[in-house]
Amino acid sequence: MAKRGYHHGNLAQALVEACLDLIKVKGPTGFTLSEAAREAGVTPAAVYRHFEGREDLIAEAALQGYAIFADRMETAYDNGKPSALTAFLNTGQAYLAFAREHPGHYVAMFESGISINRSTELYKTASRALGVMETAAAVLSQHVPADRRPPPQMFAAHIWALSHGVVELFARGAPGTQSPYPPDDLLETGIGIYLRGLGILPPDA
Repeated sequence: MAKRGYHHGNLAQALVEACLDLIKVKGPTGFTLSEAAREAGVTPAAVYRHFEGREDLIAEAALQGYAIFADRMETAYDNGKPSALTAFLNTGQAYLAFAREHPGHYVAMFESGISINRSTELYKTASRALGVMETAAAVLSQHVPADRRPPPQMFAAHIWALSHGVVELFARGAPGTQSPYPPDDLLETGIGIYLRGLGILPPDA
């Protein structure tokens, strides 16, 4: 891993970027603050000007990740255009794209053990991102008769679990988990089966 060689500018951001690089290589618990400092090209003491410890640094990485994620999800949903179904499917694809393009952020957000309740800002940003999925689910669920309509939060949680499972098993390159099908296809067909079960899609759609 190439040392970043920090000289001037935003030290806090340099440390976050070093943290993200280390997470991709070693996981969220596989590195120390001293390693993050070395990767950023500063002394370990310099880290404490901005972060109280490793968890604080990872929490900032997660916060930045949720902000990117929220923007991606909002763009994918696009106020339910061109249809509730298409917008809903687009949020699932945006989830996979984010995990693929921002693996360090993804791990900091979902696999580091950092609670979104750690700070008000983290909670608000995470809620904005995850709220897009709930909004998409709530709108789409209006096509299900009220007597068998799942709560939007449950609907969204099912799709989130499916998306997360595809990412973990097949989109991260984990040894021994290669699939003969692209992750995007797996997610799309999985969502299709789920929506058929609810009666939103016809059996032959």
